[in-house]
Amino acid sequence: MTSSALILIILGLSLIAFMTGRQRAYRHKAHNRLKALPNHYGVLTALWSGVPALILIVVWLLAGPSYMQHQLIQSLPESIASQQQDTLELYLNSINLAIKNSTEVDDPVIQQAIAGYQQAEQQSRYLITGLVFTLCLSGIIFGLSKKLVNTHARIGIEKVIKIALMLCSGVAIFTTIGIVLSVLFEALKFFDSVSFFEFIFGTNWSPQTSIRSDQVGGSGSFGAIPLFVGTLLISAIAMFIAVPIGLMTAIYLSEYASSQFRTVAKPALELLAGIPTVVYGFFAALTVAPFIRDMGQSIGLTVASESALAAGIVMGVMIIPFVSSLSDDVINAVPQSMRDGSLGLGATQSETIKQVVIPAALPGIVGGVLLAASRAIGETMIVVMAAGLAANLTANPLDAVTTVTVQIVTLLTGDQEFDSPKTLAAFALGLMLFVSTLVLNVIALHIVRRYREQYE
Repeated sequence: MTSSALILIILGLSLIAFMTGRQRAYRHKAHNRLKALPNHYGVLTALWSGVPALILIVVWLLAGPSYMQHQLIQSLPESIASQQQDTLELYLNSINLAIKNSTEVDDPVIQQAIAGYQQAEQQSRYLITGLVFTLCLSGIIFGLSKKLVNTHARIGIEKVIKIALMLCSGVAIFTTIGIVLSVLFEALKFFDSVSFFEFIFGTNWSPQTSIRSDQVGGSGSFGAIPLFVGTLLISAIAMFIAVPIGLMTAIYLSEYASSQFRTVAKPALELLAGIPTVVYGFFAALTVAPFIRDMGQSIGLTVASESALAAGIVMGVMIIPFVSSLSDDVINAVPQSMRDGSLGLGATQSETIKQVVIPAALPGIVGGVLLAASRAIGETMIVVMAAGLAANLTANPLDAVTTVTVQIVTLLTGDQEFDSPKTLAAFALGLMLFVSTLVLNVIALHIVRRYREQYE
């Protein structure tokens, strides 16, 4: 029986368990006083019936493929099972492909392995099905027992919900830890081949290497300074545009604009956040970049066809809604009593905004700016289409540059040897990007705590 069919059966039996437990509680209520509502006893019975069976299904879905693969290897002759890992995996892939496509094979060894695999799979399905029915029926029997109605069902349900919430929180935490560790381990492999100081302080980025020792090619140069400088340059241009415009827009919409204008302007402004980044990339490459190049040539400046200025301007326009929308929300959250008190002391509206509203809303504004900065640092499509792939070490916004995220995509695109320094460099870049983002978060958290303590 398939996993989806078993899940449907579990849900059906859990419904039966719910009705059984509730009916048992109603009968007991006629003679004795219950410690909870009858529905609570029904839900507790359904949890006893369905949750263990669902846990069994999840465990089997996670561990079943490994177990079946182990059984498949055990069914192979010793001469094949003892071969090298690469040869054995190739043999197993051929068997799995034949099983998946239900194709006939002439090799008697493969035929025997397929027959053993199918037999083990059928036995495991019978075993799982039997265990599922046993667990579900045990829950129903528990609903008919006197022990159920003597318990405090609501407390039991709350404990189950608390455990479920803890598991959900654990998933988020362990996912973050897993991402960090996976990037860290691969980055450490890269630093075994390339010096950490060469990577951090090197000024030449050319990751092309020879795949085989008999090929003629570059040995690779992994100085990441040009990538960091390009990322900071484009992000700085974007933030220089987005922060003032977004903040001024938020102040106008929240403090000066009429309600009729606000209801039209704010949704129209937030439409910018819904435009795909590839559209911004086309706009930057086909409109903004040629315009900047023509303007520069008209005044005697040399402007590259793909420049950091074009990418930064379009990226700044893209992240304006992040700053303006969040800033507008936190400015509106400032208590009106603070404004009234400032105006009552004789301050003008502009002085009230500068001296009272903005400092009180600063934690939220910093959060919006940080979100916009993270969005700018992680952007890829606009940089690829408007700034190019050239790793130039320059602070001139009119030159072509590239960023960390663009190089990560470039290094992991196409057929690559996964354990080569060229490919592992992507994980080192990802680790540096994670560290830099973490530093920004720490700085922002410090600012938020400082001003929150002052104005709360």
